[in-house]
Amino acid sequence: MNGFVEWLEGLNAKDTKVRAVLRRSLAFEPGKFVQAYPYVEPFLKGEDSFWRREVLYLVAGLWAAHWREDQRGQPVPIGKACAAHQAASGSTSTERRFITLLDADPDQLPNRLRQVVTLLKEQAIDFDDLLKGLLYWNDDQKRTQNAWARDFYRTLSHETVTEFQNEKEINE
Repeated sequence: MNGFVEWLEGLNAKDTKVRAVLRRSLAFEPGKFVQAYPYVEPFLKGEDSFWRREVLYLVAGLWAAHWREDQRGQPVPIGKACAAHQAASGSTSTERRFITLLDADPDQLPNRLRQVVTLLKEQAIDFDDLLKGLLYWNDDQKRTQNAWARDFYRTLSHETVTEFQNEKEINE
């Protein structure tokens, strides 16, 4: 799947209208906003996979909504980005939203993912990794959801341990 976000970046470099159209596409079901077709369909190259098509349109819209000229830091997987947001904000609602996302069925996924990506506006998200995970969202073993959960809780526990160690050093 490598290259889709790179493809979008290339289109954006030629015409910033691309981001506006793809952001607007988030108001519709993935793949139903005709104006976005010129930016996603060429990458599909005639494939008929309904799920893959939906996921590409969803990721394109999310990428456009999240895009920043001065993106800070290395892009990280969504689980790590959510954990970093929770650690930085101190808000436990991030975890609730993240768990709700992990529990989303394919119909709920676009809305829940939009909410989480909006919440992470200050985090650099790895959209290639997001795309890869979403393509396997419907896997019976829930590999994507499990991988994202592991990223979230490992990152969060690392942040907590580091914070605890720093406090301990200060108090000694």
